[in-house]
Amino acid sequence: MSETAPRTELATEEKAALTDLVLRGMHQGDLSPAQTALVEAELATARGPVLVPTQQAVQTVSAILLVPQESATRDRIYQLFTAFLPINRQLREVCTDWQRLPDGTPNDHTDATWDAGVRDRLDDIDAGIGRILKRLTVVDESFTDYREQLTAALEKFDGGDQSALTSPLSASYHNVWMWLHQRLLLMLGISRAEDEALEEQLVREQSG
Repeated sequence: MSETAPRTELATEEKAALTDLVLRGMHQGDLSPAQTALVEAELATARGPVLVPTQQAVQTVSAILLVPQESATRDRIYQLFTAFLPINRQLREVCTDWQRLPDGTPNDHTDATWDAGVRDRLDDIDAGIGRILKRLTVVDESFTDYREQLTAALEKFDGGDQSALTSPLSASYHNVWMWLHQRLLLMLGISRAEDEALEEQLVREQSG
């Protein structure tokens, strides 16, 4: 008896679940029916309680999200992407400074002045990404939820949940930001190496 070949056609909910899985990189917890279907279609692999996308899944979502090279939509998204990258650098620096003190030791959060200074910098970053997301949403409605998710994470952080800034296992501010970053890269067809080089160039230009 021959094995049944995996399905190649995905229902709308399955396609949404696949896109979400690839953007997030993993899912931890119970599987939805759509996620179970991804495993059956060999687009995701369950490793204990963790679900991860296969390479075929990444290629599939890349093709789904990719904006045509010669289009006004891509030009607009790319323009906003170049505004995003310098702020992306700032967020990385803020997250590093929240986790470590200037001497490189772990931040035990007993220095209220240091923590307050780091938090103040986050306000400017959040305002900047808010402006970019507002314009991105006009171009593509798929960016709508990111503003709400970032705001929710920031409110949890200010409410005393320190994990809401950088936790890798929740919808923390940094994680939501990374999901947004990954969507932009896939839509523009830009590799991580190209992304890093462009960010470095833009930051250098801004610093004069």
